Amino acid sequence: MAGLTMERAKELLHSTTTEAHLFEHAIGVSAAMGAMARHFGEDEAYWQAVGYLHDYDYEQYPEEHLKHTEEPLRAAGVEEESIRAILAHGYGLCSEVEPQTPMEKSLFTVDELTGLIGATARMRPGGLSDLEASSVKKKFKDKKFAAKIDRAVIKQGCEMLGMELGDVIELCIQGMREQMDALGLGPKEG
Repeated sequence: MAGLTMERAKELLHSTTTEAHLFEHAIGVSAAMGAMARHFGEDEAYWQAVGYLHDYDYEQYPEEHLKHTEEPLRAAGVEEESIRAILAHGYGLCSEVEPQTPMEKSLFTVDELTGLIGATARMRPGGLSDLEASSVKKKFKDKKFAAKIDRAVIKQGCEMLGMELGDVIELCIQGMREQMDALGLGPKEG
């Protein structure tokens, strides 16, 4: 059975979401998921589509995130593997679905991490174009920087993946760099 496509993920997200920052987040997570898929030798387009759709119900139900995802997506014909990955990204926060597969663990990890990378890139004249993993790791240690980002979730995700934080950051930067213009994180015009 064919997995979720980006075209379908966009249709579904547009049916529930209007806020520009949520679409930006969807693009960032999608791009990072593509890089993670390449790393694991998996289907890049499929992982990107799942990443794009992961916050399907967030705008409508921010206090009940992921409680209004499973049934509507199933009714829309989204296959179980995609639904499970989307539910697992909220593990321990707003979902009981524990990440098991590399895709589920990756989505759990990059959801928060892309926010930290984006915030770090915004502080730099070159944006994502010349961002190094070491700069993001410095900001990771600075709890006051992008304080809303849950670093414990990122650490937990890296442990689940059996990967070093720096390696995951590097992959996410590579993926997000491919979408830096769509993310508004390209070099600033001097």
